[in-house]
Amino acid sequence: MTTTPLGTVLRDVDGVRLEFTRSYDASAEEVWSALTDPDRTARWLGRWTGDPASGAVELVMAAEEDAPAERVTIDACEPPHRLAVTVGTADGPWPLVVTLAEEGRGTALRFVHHLAEPYDASSLGPGWHFYLDRLAAALVEQPVPDRFEDYHPAPEGAYAVPDAPAAR
Repeated sequence: MTTTPLGTVLRDVDGVRLEFTRSYDASAEEVWSALTDPDRTARWLGRWTGDPASGAVELVMAAEEDAPAERVTIDACEPPHRLAVTVGTADGPWPLVVTLAEEGRGTALRFVHHLAEPYDASSLGPGWHFYLDRLAAALVEQPVPDRFEDYHPAPEGAYAVPDAPAAR
């Protein structure tokens, strides 16, 4: 069952985005390593292969049965504070941005998935919640959650897209 903070769907002048904020009792360098080292990402997100210096890698999501590898274009990489990528999915590109900031003796993570029309976050929200909980477990060397059914469809109503502001 989901126990960590839910994400939020926001609409503003920059468009519609799904955003999560999490705090970890680890340094930014430690969290960065869990986000970028292929052996560590394999534990919670999935195994990536390729040379990041080329500007792209191939990723197979860990909890997606029989999923094909997805091309991940690296848009910005500023260790250990900001990683922006675009995942090429069958549903279209997924622009993602992760920022890390020192927070006391730990690290605050902000994860943003910029949504495209038709702006449906009902499955994306629980999906990213699931993966971020897996990251939290991996950071403290605990078993990662493995039942997506505990995340979906229970909180999908929490990821409704706000209405567009009325025209003036």
